[in-house]
Amino acid sequence: MTVTRFAPSPTGYLHVGNLRPALFNWLIARKAGGTFILRLDDTDPERSRPEYADAIREDLEWLGLTWDRVETQSARLDRYAAAADELRAKARFYECFETPTELELKRKKQLNMGLPPVYDRAALKLSEAERAALRAERPGHWRFLLDHERIDWQDGILGEISIDAASVSDPVLIRGDGQVLYTLASVVDDTEMGITDVVRGSDHVTNTATQIQIIEALGGTAPRFAHHSLLTGPQGEGLSKRLGTLALRDLRENGVEPMALLSLMARLGSSDPVEVRTSHQELIDGFEMSHFGAAPTKFDVEDLYPLTARFLHGQPLAAVAADVAALGVPAELAERFWQVMRENIVTRADLAGWWEVLSSGAEPLVEAEDVEFVAQAFAMLPDLPFDEGTWAEWTSAVKEATGRKGKGLFMPLRKALTGRPRGPEMADFLPLMQVKPRL
Repeated sequence: MTVTRFAPSPTGYLHVGNLRPALFNWLIARKAGGTFILRLDDTDPERSRPEYADAIREDLEWLGLTWDRVETQSARLDRYAAAADELRAKARFYECFETPTELELKRKKQLNMGLPPVYDRAALKLSEAERAALRAERPGHWRFLLDHERIDWQDGILGEISIDAASVSDPVLIRGDGQVLYTLASVVDDTEMGITDVVRGSDHVTNTATQIQIIEALGGTAPRFAHHSLLTGPQGEGLSKRLGTLALRDLRENGVEPMALLSLMARLGSSDPVEVRTSHQELIDGFEMSHFGAAPTKFDVEDLYPLTARFLHGQPLAAVAADVAALGVPAELAERFWQVMRENIVTRADLAGWWEVLSSGAEPLVEAEDVEFVAQAFAMLPDLPFDEGTWAEWTSAVKEATGRKGKGLFMPLRKALTGRPRGPEMADFLPLMQVKPRL
């Protein structure tokens, strides 16, 4: 069975960068009829917060990315301790005592000598007495001892990958304060939870190489890996500094529709065109991992709003009934109101402005050269209620009385009635008006 996972850290809110691995892993599981696990990487007690864990669940529920079960790494510390003991017993885990400052000095020295900045394994040369003395001064951290050989795998997006383990530092798996780090926890969880496929960002490629060796050292089988490209801004600029403004909760607050966001993210960076989908099943059916490339992927938040508009334009009243009712639109007008307005909004929030015009009247938008014309036309406007023929009958009478025609007739009247230069067909709009407009 196919088993995938999304493993966010509850140390902040989800953003568009997090969404790609969440969506890809969800799509793989659902397409295969498999299992999707939400796994909270909460081993950092200083930064992990329950409110962030709740927000992660809320964001995924908003998007409809349902999970089959939730796991928390903080509840599995005993499993990581057991794995650490196993690695020690196999002589693949060793204790180190360098401070961050000492490690940085070593790194600078290696770079100055033209050498790769790889940990020199000095801790392996310590005697037991030297270790005991250092342990009395400071807590030790634990590194995994890599076999210096090539690590190869067939990546689902990047193709054949081969990394020389000698070019990589032995990874720290447990910090001096005892905190289990991502690499060890992820390996143990992936192995014990039977994860078959892992999709994540291309910045994890080196992590994958070391994790494959750790998995094998623990007697496990590596899952299939795929590394998607990283997002950039619309001009190719780094997106990392902007991610704080691209939180999913902020996009939701700004009116982005879930299916608009998912439709974009399910195709962005692939050879397939972005198309607005109306259901999760359409997303699943149209997803092909092999269609994604390795090149950096440009993301522009403004692309979400035309997609949101297109999604809403195709929705029936049932999809927005609660929003329409909340505005105070009478039930008998709701269907007609939505049919007239749905192609004239970008987000659901735009409905409020149109209902304000219909129920209370607009602030007329009248150019100086049209003041007398509009005043004469408004004086000829019949009393409520308006019907489907009101616009044609009224403008015909105004045309005859003033001699105006075409755009010079219709545009000033539209702007005076709605306060906007664009909008729905006026013949459809007028019958919805609840108050007679006045200048």
